[in-house]
Amino acid sequence: MNTYLFVYDLMQFCGHSWIFTNMIIRFMSFGKDSLADTFYSIGLVMRLCQLLSILEILHILTGIDKSRLFPRILQIAERIIVLFVVINSQEEVQGKYVVCVLFFLWNLLDVVRYTYNMLARMGIYYLPLTWLNFSLCIPLYPLSVLAKAFAICVSLPYFESFGTYSIKLPFPFAFSIYFPYVLKMYLLVLFIGKYLIFQKAGSQHNRDANNNKKSNQYSFFHKLSLCHISCRPLQGSLSPAVLISDVFQIQIIEFARDTVRGIKIQNKNIKIASVILALQLLN
Repeated sequence: MNTYLFVYDLMQFCGHSWIFTNMIIRFMSFGKDSLADTFYSIGLVMRLCQLLSILEILHILTGIDKSRLFPRILQIAERIIVLFVVINSQEEVQGKYVVCVLFFLWNLLDVVRYTYNMLARMGIYYLPLTWLNFSLCIPLYPLSVLAKAFAICVSLPYFESFGTYSIKLPFPFAFSIYFPYVLKMYLLVLFIGKYLIFQKAGSQHNRDANNNKKSNQYSFFHKLSLCHISCRPLQGSLSPAVLISDVFQIQIIEFARDTVRGIKIQNKNIKIASVILALQLLN
């Protein structure tokens, strides 16, 4: 299964890297004129990549991927709705600049994510890439949410004028479904859902393994830490990469906190881990 997941990540990486490279080259060659026809040049590959990402839900359901199910379903559903329902159905929206911005954010996140996943399948954890994978989403994910919301707002006048997806049911039902209202409700759900996810992530982030609230200073150092820290043993650079556990990460963070406070460290394991981390950062 690890080979299958590697091939899947490789296919996604090839698709998203092609889109990302194509967008950059077109912008450098044609400037702002390239933004208007972004969807026409890369839309097909973008749709294929997003359809292929549905397999990630099956990976989690079958247990071959240990990621959380609800956030992944939410992310994939949002992209499919915006891409296929909002952008693909309205030709006037496809030429808007917000489509180019949205595609740029999506592909930048996915190129880094699938690169990290491919290397992780082979047991390779490159520290700058690991940091980038878990840190890039912090500024870009809220921006992509705003870009999706703006794309929906831009499309509302076209859905209202053309009546796309609006349905008027015959007697005896005698009611109609006005699709712009559905999109407005979706916008509300989108922002509420993102707020709840960020709030839950923040509450979990500020609690330790015993479900106790961390101090402000501890939370500060924890936010500065990596979600995954990789290093190599002191035996040599050719040794396989070692992934430090979350508990060991907390010990390293406590070492940094106590070092700032001027407290003498007694735990030799924490000292060794901190030296390894420092050597990895220097390399």
